Amino acid sequence: MLCFFEDDGQLKIGTIMSESPASLQVDLPSGRRVKIKSDRVLLRFPLTSPADVMKEAHEVERELDPDFLWEVSPEGEFSFERLALEYFGDGLSIPQKIAIAQKLYTSPIYFYKKGRGVYKKAPVDALNAARAALERKAKEAEQIEQWKSALMKYQMPDAVGQQLSMLLYQPDKNALTYKAYSLACEALKINPVTLADRCGMIPSTHEFHFNRFLAAAFPRGTAFPEFDRETHALLTSCAESLPIADVQAFSIDDRTTTEFDDAFSVSRLEEDRFLLGIHIAAPALAIARDSSLDGIARKRLSTVYMPGRKITMLPDSVIEAFTLKENTTPPALSLYVTINAKGEVLEQKTALNRITMAGNYAFEQIDLSFALDRHDIGELNTMTDKLAVLWRFAQVQNKLRGKKENERTEFSFYVDWSHDPNGVVTIEPRLRGSPLDRLIAECAIFVNNQWGQWLHQHKAAGMYRTKTGARVRMSTKPAEHQGLGVAHYLWATSPLRRYTDMVNQRQLIAVLNNEPPPYPVGDTDLFSIIAEFEATYKQYAEFQNSMERYWCLRWLMQEKIETAEAIVLRRKEGEERTGVRLTNAPLILMLADLPKSLPTGSLIELSINAINPLFATISAHFKSVLKDAGEEPETIDDSSDDDDDHEGEGGIGIENGIESGNGGNQDGNQGGTDSAFQGSEVGDQESFDKKSSFLSDSVRTEF
Repeated sequence: MLCFFEDDGQLKIGTIMSESPASLQVDLPSGRRVKIKSDRVLLRFPLTSPADVMKEAHEVERELDPDFLWEVSPEGEFSFERLALEYFGDGLSIPQKIAIAQKLYTSPIYFYKKGRGVYKKAPVDALNAARAALERKAKEAEQIEQWKSALMKYQMPDAVGQQLSMLLYQPDKNALTYKAYSLACEALKINPVTLADRCGMIPSTHEFHFNRFLAAAFPRGTAFPEFDRETHALLTSCAESLPIADVQAFSIDDRTTTEFDDAFSVSRLEEDRFLLGIHIAAPALAIARDSSLDGIARKRLSTVYMPGRKITMLPDSVIEAFTLKENTTPPALSLYVTINAKGEVLEQKTALNRITMAGNYAFEQIDLSFALDRHDIGELNTMTDKLAVLWRFAQVQNKLRGKKENERTEFSFYVDWSHDPNGVVTIEPRLRGSPLDRLIAECAIFVNNQWGQWLHQHKAAGMYRTKTGARVRMSTKPAEHQGLGVAHYLWATSPLRRYTDMVNQRQLIAVLNNEPPPYPVGDTDLFSIIAEFEATYKQYAEFQNSMERYWCLRWLMQEKIETAEAIVLRRKEGEERTGVRLTNAPLILMLADLPKSLPTGSLIELSINAINPLFATISAHFKSVLKDAGEEPETIDDSSDDDDDHEGEGGIGIENGIESGNGGNQDGNQGGTDSAFQGSEVGDQESFDKKSSFLSDSVRTEF
């Protein structure tokens, strides 16, 4: 005896081998025996060839038109046997019954299943909608196939090209273009980026990497929203009532800096007393908590830096109103420090005033002779005289902190877009730990420490940087920063470029004016700001690291460098490959063929074999030993140096480099350090595909 039954969502035929009231043992034509429940059986019929029965049933089914079947089907629920009888009439055969059953089963838009072998015809409206959907899907499938065929010939259809950003950076798997693109990649056995490149859709590798970041961090673009007229008016009027201080201030930054948010002044009080001014731009005067501008700044949380360009935290009009630009009198929150001739602090005070900006100086414009031993300082007519006073102050502060920084080389990136749309990069070395660096750093540490103490003394909330052991974190409560040797370390010197600093400035101004601080102690919003800031800052820093790596590779290609000198770094425990750092660029590579016997600090020559800027990968191999050396950890591995006294644009707040082991990047057009790519490996296309971005393994926590 044969039976026709439903099992696992399919209609099957088999030979009944045994039967009980509740179940049957059935042998399928394939030879496999299955156990089925009795109520799953649709038909029983005498033993014959199952293959012959199904062959005849399939031939009958091919002749059945589902539209006609729907037309002749009875209203209400009906069994497949009833419809078969009405359709074929007397003399109905088993293959004909099976054919009707299978046609009903495989035509769900025409017939709704209501039970085992029981159906109901679909309503007219539902059927028409389903037909239209099937027709649409057929056209979509045809369109997908056309796009796929073109892509496999490395021809980019217009419709696909218009959505390339989505396909490469934030794929929408439901989009037809994505389906065609992924099918083409699968057929060609290449990744999406390679396909776009072979189709000629990535003319600029730099724009590819930059747009990848924008898609993740700024999906709605980088344009600032409009803010109201009252806010515009406040930008120019908020400082009108402030007195103009009797000082001539100056800033020292990288030559590409545009956001001048820190400056110095030096005045003689008496023969052996001097007044130092540390002046910080004061955007918090106009940007109140929860205002429209505050919302803009909080959404970005920081300026984004990268070689060759940057994305500012604040609109240009706001920066222009508060930047400490020469020949202007902008408002500033100033810390005035009275010192004696030895550089020792006698007294200090904080004031909100306007300052006369006498100049904006670049690092290379500064004469370093200010650091020479000078028993007497002149009339402060020259920049050297003023810096000599600041230098004495810095030396005293450094001695009090008990922290010494080793000199090491950092690298600055400058990209010229004027002669080549893809950019021409210059990588310049700069000695870290020079007297100028230390002077600026000590002033930054001093003002952040003093203002942190000040907020704490007035029981006002703030956002601090703290360090205990190896961990650096942000906190609303002051605690020791062991890396800097200070008890309080507030972030307050970069309010134009960092949201935390602007929030802290609001608190400082409120305390100065004897007003309730905008953020009371325990305000949950401060905790939210810290969490948002750290996550965003990390994302920005990862991108900056990746772009510095990219420009290092571009520089090697641009200069046609085939061999390069490098220094052997410490081998990480358990790591088979050894890291080496180029001597003339901040690029670290992992070499598999480097002799393990070479000590840390050895100078070697390596060969550059292949560079792919699209995937930010490089192939390099050991060539020879130029100089064998013993371990020199101070000059080789600076990632252990984790102070926090350097910051992004190279001005007073150079707070980024020491803490993370990465040097301060100035204004984002230069970036970087000799450890900017600490731990990054020689990559390949496959590893690129597995990551969301081409980031180095070492991620700095600060700029």
